[in-house]
Amino acid sequence: MKIIYNNLIPLKGFSAINLFGILFVKNGVVATDKLINHEKIHTAQIKELLYIFFYVLYMLEWLIRLLKYGKQSYYNISFEREAYSNAGNLNYLKTRKKFSFIKYYGCKKSKKEQ
Repeated sequence: MKIIYNNLIPLKGFSAINLFGILFVKNGVVATDKLINHEKIHTAQIKELLYIFFYVLYMLEWLIRLLKYGKQSYYNISFEREAYSNAGNLNYLKTRKKFSFIKYYGCKKSKKEQ
């Protein structure tokens, strides 16, 4: 995964963002194995949804979750729930089934996922 450190991307409040499989990290942020694995999970999601559909679905789900959860909407997006839940498992991508994010779509994030 290509990592680009800079001061512009991502926006304020975020430390990293994955855009089309390239990881943009704020200067001064340490890209830990857990952070990189989280973003690699997003890359798998992006590829299986043929890039553009990932971003369309991500934004639609974020808008839906925004209405229901407000400030917690980001943490309740199925793509983020899968990535956060499995970021610490560095072998997750070796066993991950395609479209695994779907099983995270249903309900609000549990305390265990936080």
